[in-house]
Amino acid sequence: MKRISIISSLVARCWTKRARKRLAAFGLASTCLLSACAPKFDEGEEVVQEKGSKEQEAVIPKYNISDSHYRVILPFKPSGARGQVVNDLNTRLDVDEFETGLMRLASEQFSPDDYLFQEGQYLDGETVGKWLARKRTNSQLKEEKMKPEDNIGLNPPISDTGTNEQKNKQSPIYLASILEHDYLVKVDNDKVRLGGVAIGLALNSVHYYSTEQGYPREVKIKDDVIEREGKRIAAEVLKRLRNIKGLGSVPITIALYKQAPRSSVTPGHFFAVTHIDEGSSTIDKWEAVNEEYYLFPSDEAEENHRDDWLKFNNFKSDVEDFFPNYTGIVGKGLYVNDQLQKLTINMTIPFYGKAEVIGFTQYVTGLVMEKFPDYITVNVYISSAGQPESLIVREAKANEPFVHIYQ
Repeated sequence: MKRISIISSLVARCWTKRARKRLAAFGLASTCLLSACAPKFDEGEEVVQEKGSKEQEAVIPKYNISDSHYRVILPFKPSGARGQVVNDLNTRLDVDEFETGLMRLASEQFSPDDYLFQEGQYLDGETVGKWLARKRTNSQLKEEKMKPEDNIGLNPPISDTGTNEQKNKQSPIYLASILEHDYLVKVDNDKVRLGGVAIGLALNSVHYYSTEQGYPREVKIKDDVIEREGKRIAAEVLKRLRNIKGLGSVPITIALYKQAPRSSVTPGHFFAVTHIDEGSSTIDKWEAVNEEYYLFPSDEAEENHRDDWLKFNNFKSDVEDFFPNYTGIVGKGLYVNDQLQKLTINMTIPFYGKAEVIGFTQYVTGLVMEKFPDYITVNVYISSAGQPESLIVREAKANEPFVHIYQ
């Protein structure tokens, strides 16, 4: 039997523990929805967090929302570079994928079963800002009255001569953002310490600049150049990390992310990762990461993943045939090693009553179960007039979906 829960904000407070945990597992948005029902964190395990010679009391949450998520040590400590990623990347899609994708890759080295998560505590906003800057030439240092020791930008210098177009085409900005995640491990019954660090380096696929007259221009960066510059920058970042107190000997994972252009309706993707052993200051090898997002429907999806494109179009046609008020449906598919792993579908419908919402959601739920293979996680967000109406989640290998009607 498919289950549909019609829940008001008051009734949500009385949800069972099992229902709360299932909804939380489907993402941060769902977690926020039921924040009033979340377990009290003071029921967690109290530990002492070691950082250098300092010790601080902390709490490990007693409950985890799913096996694939890390438990976050409390109280939550925001990164010193908090907000930097949001300002540096082109779209909100890239911001979300950069962070969650880095966690996904780090989990291969730092298992959620054994490690706790904490936002980066070693790279502050000032340091990250200096690293993201362009390297200055000697004349630029003198003109800007800048100290040589502060000239630590990881992006190439720009020439003092030529037009803006000439200079930017010759030296585009490659590195867009740096993200640090820390992973803690228990060493005794009541102590945790840093067990590893993951660093994400977001690289531009397009460099944007302006002419002397203020007209916007852009330079596309070839994939081989992105990879070459990303690996060059990663080697330098590793050396600098090893010189930071507390990071001299911990294992480090560095992942390279190609961010999408500003006009893209899908996020970018990670394309390479390396794991550095504790104490090592050199990168011995890189592993290719075969991940990519596709928009449905699109010519690219039809060309590269025709079977999935046909399934989506059949799903879309069935929705259109049954509900004449249908107005829009788009999908975003995550492919790992050329296999569709997750499909997120957004649907906008001009509903005229709650009964219509319920009937439509029931029908779409049936289509999700019938049209898409069970190895795919499918999330369907149904909205009307800018507000959410219902949510359908069918996890991979699940026998039944989770469905929620918003009140």
